[in-house]
Amino acid sequence: MDSKTIYTKEEEQFIKYWEQNRLKKKKLLKAMLWGLPSGLILFVAILLNFFSGWYKRASMVANADPSLLVILLIAGIIIVAFTVIFSSSHKWDRNEAYYQELINRKINL
Repeated sequence: MDSKTIYTKEEEQFIKYWEQNRLKKKKLLKAMLWGLPSGLILFVAILLNFFSGWYKRASMVANADPSLLVILLIAGIIIVAFTVIFSSSHKWDRNEAYYQELINRKINL
């Protein structure tokens, strides 16, 4: 069997793309750009919830302790960093697993 009957057109394109870019995508700095928007959206949602004032008791506690804003910003940075690193490595792992599955399909035939 030739590769035309084993793979669909999309699978062949993915194999070519991943062979060329898999080491580039594993680098941390470029991979961070994948997860940055989701981490920032999560942090902005937390900030909006915190400053919306819908829960009066939480607003009173926040106004009583000025260091709470610093703690919230530090926690936000940690949340964004975790989201960025986790989502980028997860995306790379998914693509790598799919690539290995396609290569093994060709080997097993």
